Amino acid sequence: MTALPPEKSALPTAFAGEIVRWQQTHGRSNLPWQNTRDPYRVWLSEIMLQQTQVTTVLDYYARFLQRFPTVAELAAASQDEVLGLWSGLGYYSRARNLHRCAQDVVALHGGQFPRSALQLQTLPGIGRSTAAAVASFCFGERVAILDGNVKRVLTRVLGFAGDLSESANEKALWNLATDLLPTQDVPAAMPRYTQGLMDLGATVCASRQPQCLLCPVQTLCAGRASGEPEKYPVKTKKLKRSAQALSLLWAQRPDGSVWLEKRPSAGIWGALYCLPVFDSDAALHAALPENLDGRLQALPHFVHVLTHKDLHLAPWIAGFGNDQALPEAMAPDARPGAWFSPADWPGLGLPAPIRKLLLREPA
Repeated sequence: MTALPPEKSALPTAFAGEIVRWQQTHGRSNLPWQNTRDPYRVWLSEIMLQQTQVTTVLDYYARFLQRFPTVAELAAASQDEVLGLWSGLGYYSRARNLHRCAQDVVALHGGQFPRSALQLQTLPGIGRSTAAAVASFCFGERVAILDGNVKRVLTRVLGFAGDLSESANEKALWNLATDLLPTQDVPAAMPRYTQGLMDLGATVCASRQPQCLLCPVQTLCAGRASGEPEKYPVKTKKLKRSAQALSLLWAQRPDGSVWLEKRPSAGIWGALYCLPVFDSDAALHAALPENLDGRLQALPHFVHVLTHKDLHLAPWIAGFGNDQALPEAMAPDARPGAWFSPADWPGLGLPAPIRKLLLREPA
């Protein structure tokens, strides 16, 4: 017979204790950002892990720390260097905010991260859950996190059927998450409790086919008691996928150097270096001088998939002479850019599809 969840009044103490004990013996402990109370390292990992798999983040995290061992060194770097190291990780606003946040920590806080979640939220790119993670892990603050994995765990345990696409329901879940926090030996318990929730959501309480028999709170879980844990969390509003067609100009000189423009900070691929982008093949052709027609070659179209958009990319390669002037539409005062040799490309912040395109031999 399936055990029913306890009364809500008994749930907070029982739940937190089980999570802490389970994390101690079964949780993850070998990730490079664990077992530290250095807010710089914890913050860096939290930003990188937003909407990104652990396996993808590992190499980026190691490279960032090797190049920027401290927040002061990250703050002193150029945005181009930061974006270059971030290139391929996606969601580039994270990298721009990461750099701005480091600069604010140095300029406004003497190089020390604030010690409370409320203060941390005043920094660029740090939302409520990320601030709570840093404050909990590093300073033992009794404050709740609510990332995707944790929402799944808590809505199942609580049988929380509110639609999380509605802000009132999200706020209610925040309040319930706070109720569940440890109340005893808080400074020591909070880091392990926070890590335990993350681990449980990542390894046991999966979105599909959760391993309920391995769960330390299976007897407390309303979702399991109902026989339908996978119906939680409830979120009905989904972003619609869209598609966009773009044409790319691969302008190349005989020495192999390529013209790359710096994108505006707002919009797709913000502040990254990129091949010139046009809304259509016709717009691309109209920007080029007539004497390039014979040196313009279409490359195979390809699709680059973003979270909520498919980019249909049409690259064209054009041979430019070493002394040939750029078309007016591509002039540096209109679209800031420069010629970069292949040796320069690895150090630039390039969108993933542009990097892949450049590093293959043209057809």
